[in-house]
Amino acid sequence: MNGVNGARATRLGDGRLHCEHGPIDLLIEAWGEAGEVERAYAQARQRFEGILDELVAELPALRTPTGDAMPRFAGRVAQRMTAAVWPLREVFVTPMAAVAGGVADDMLAALVNGRRLTKAIVNNGGDIALHLATGESLSAGLVADIADPALDAGATIDATSAVRGIATSGWRGRSQSLGIADAVTVLARSAAAADAAATLIANAVDTDHPSILRAPARSLREDSDLGDRLVAVEVPPLPRACIDQALAAGLACAERMRAQGFIDSALLVLQGQHRGLHAARSL
Repeated sequence: MNGVNGARATRLGDGRLHCEHGPIDLLIEAWGEAGEVERAYAQARQRFEGILDELVAELPALRTPTGDAMPRFAGRVAQRMTAAVWPLREVFVTPMAAVAGGVADDMLAALVNGRRLTKAIVNNGGDIALHLATGESLSAGLVADIADPALDAGATIDATSAVRGIATSGWRGRSQSLGIADAVTVLARSAAAADAAATLIANAVDTDHPSILRAPARSLREDSDLGDRLVAVEVPPLPRACIDQALAAGLACAERMRAQGFIDSALLVLQGQHRGLHAARSL
């Protein structure tokens, strides 16, 4: 189905719903009685029609660093993004740090609204919002380097857990990063919260080494919310001491977030080395 504004929603051969519009690319899957699943997908299609236009309407403000006053937005996704980054405002962060997760959360809300589903997932490029009915569970795997698709870790989340969002960030991903992590995966209460946390933890995985190539974010992407801040462009093999230092800095950031109740668990990966902040039944 092609929407009048360019939004497309297509059922795949395996039954999943694929929605794409501009930079948003979603894979949606729901489980339950067939009629309930079909109605859920119809609700998701309807919501998807306007979601990008809502974001674009408030984009300049969404790219503005979060300050002392909580910004007010009209769009539901923008509101989710702001709520996710607001507790993290002591460091540089804009609502865009939670955009992929915010979209996933909002689409999941539309999908499950009034429906009887056993479980559901909305995967927005690796940032995932999930729904679990009583007694249900979902398993997820982490691949730190898509060019070398080996499974680095896995997580099983069941309905008794507070986790309803998974997100991954790093310099290799589709977003720019101030740090050098290959991947930081976070489990949190929502996809938006996981997205914001993964972004900031990945920023913290960093060390000084002359071989790391960095460039102003705006020179690579004119509309970057990071402005002229230096982002990682190339990270060659590093000495083990540098890897350990970078991962230690990132892990310290993750530990502070968990102590504040913002995240459940995290896994940090850099050049084959892993550091984990684990919770029961998680990474």
